Amino acid sequence: MVGASISLIGCKTLNNSKLNKEIDQQISSRTTNNYFQGILIYDPVKKDTVYSHNSQKYFTPASNTKIITLYTSLKTLPEKIPSLKYIVKNDTLYMEGTGDPTLLHPYFGDSTAIKFAMNYKNVSLYLNNFEESRYGPGWAWEDYDLYFSPERNGFPLYGNVVTITNNDSLVVSPTHFKNQVVPISYGVNRELYSNTFYYDPQRRDTLESPFMIDSTLTKSLLEEALLKKVNVVQKMPNDEKQILYSVASDSLYKRMMEVSDNFLAEQLLILSSSTLSDTLNSAKARNYILDNYLQELEQPPRWVDGSGLSRYNLFTPGTMVYVLNKMYQEIPRERLFNFFPVGGLTGTLKGRFNGDDRPYIYAKTGSLGNNYCLSGYLITRSGKTLIFSFMNNHFTKSNSEVKQHMESIFEMIRDNY
Repeated sequence: MVGASISLIGCKTLNNSKLNKEIDQQISSRTTNNYFQGILIYDPVKKDTVYSHNSQKYFTPASNTKIITLYTSLKTLPEKIPSLKYIVKNDTLYMEGTGDPTLLHPYFGDSTAIKFAMNYKNVSLYLNNFEESRYGPGWAWEDYDLYFSPERNGFPLYGNVVTITNNDSLVVSPTHFKNQVVPISYGVNRELYSNTFYYDPQRRDTLESPFMIDSTLTKSLLEEALLKKVNVVQKMPNDEKQILYSVASDSLYKRMMEVSDNFLAEQLLILSSSTLSDTLNSAKARNYILDNYLQELEQPPRWVDGSGLSRYNLFTPGTMVYVLNKMYQEIPRERLFNFFPVGGLTGTLKGRFNGDDRPYIYAKTGSLGNNYCLSGYLITRSGKTLIFSFMNNHFTKSNSEVKQHMESIFEMIRDNY
């Protein structure tokens, strides 16, 4: 079925020629002829293409990349997130990270691993299983101090972000950094090569800024959380490793998709790699999915990170629809749609694409400078579910204008198919 659906992608059917003609007119209008658009709308019941325009061309997907990260996670991760791999010898707990991003995270606040490690007299931590750069290829270097661009690592704590608030007095989490906050207004939130943060309590309520990570800092943060010394070791014992599990995996997927959380997306690929080997490297997860589940793709993507922060990523609308269709066929509808922002109601779609009387768009946004993409599921007034990917690259107008143009096309399809 899936292979058959791909064979239809790119060929426009004529069973609704009037609708196709109206969409064509909007796509070729004077307001859209100076940037690149690609659209594929697919009917999974009829296994037929409703509309196609540049659907086999490559686009910068931005955070639409998280759709593929979601699919990877669903294929590789269990119902609960693997939090640690560990071995107990005598009175010593030897542990290594899996990339689990929820440990002491500001949103999840999970302390499963902390509570577990507190039960042991001696704790030894192995950190050399992470074989990845701290930033993804093609990430913008000047984003280093912004909340949406934390470093990647194998044993994240606190979401790898410092949170600073002013509540009569300065509140810093983790408290480890309290003496490294300078209360002045400055051009950046953090120094480029050190964990020195700038926060003006007179000008802002809350600051979230990534901190720089090394083994010494990870050791210190863990010791402060455990209230005991931690020994960093150069290798794990040769015994069989056990796995400690933390939060429900679906809770990560929903959070990643709903607010387009880059850190969760990156760490989910690292987590996926932890299920494939003892080496933490997101390329292992990407290659595994492409080789084992997406080998039929007619336009294999250039896929370099989990979040879509990189402009090196290249996907076609056809590829996006292919993956969305696979999830639609394999995952119960209620569970699947719960992962996605809802038009007009939640997450990154809260202020746009709202239905008149009920939601009709469940989709993932993707936004970088001069690029806006949206891919997901559209519910027509007649009750049909369509799968779509609408990509816009290289425009100089505002995002709002592009979204308004997309919305008029979506409403036309909703009302006439």
